[in-house]
Amino acid sequence: MDPYASIINDLKQKTDKTLKHLKEQLASIRTGRASPALVDTIRVEYYGTMTPLQQIAHVSVPEPRMLTIKPFDGSPQVVKDIEKAIQKSDLGLNPQSDGKMLRLTMPPLSGEQRQKLVVKVKDLVEQNRVALRNERRDANKLADQMKKDGKLTEDQCKKAHEAIDKELKAHEQKLDEALRTKSKEILDE
Repeated sequence: MDPYASIINDLKQKTDKTLKHLKEQLASIRTGRASPALVDTIRVEYYGTMTPLQQIAHVSVPEPRMLTIKPFDGSPQVVKDIEKAIQKSDLGLNPQSDGKMLRLTMPPLSGEQRQKLVVKVKDLVEQNRVALRNERRDANKLADQMKKDGKLTEDQCKKAHEAIDKELKAHEQKLDEALRTKSKEILDE
């Protein structure tokens, strides 16, 4: 693989990873509707090990505003541990337990809560935009270093910078689209 292509491929992998990370972050932000993705980031102390909730329990959506969480291991202690983890999370939800499973009811969001969530989404998108710009800077430095080392010609270096900018713009548009989609989802519920 020529050096020019390796720079672009490396940048593409990093920017795709950043975009995927943003989508995971946005999935955990609550809207008016229940979604199993809300609890994806919750980790539970399970026999001394911090374990992702999905690995120890089945999460389902029986109603539009309710999540049920049923541990695979039916022990009451596991239910209590999951309940504790949910209460410690920043979801702001209080689970109801019957000893065998948990129910999370999503109360409707007030207008003020919705606005705060939109601000949080904007902050997350901006953090990821900064990450993309840092990846662009690193790719540009690499192209300049390769030119200095004689691995790229002047034209190839210029072409690499243009391709890097084009790649970044495409991913920034995806960030903007994710922001619009999530904001609309929060405000329209």
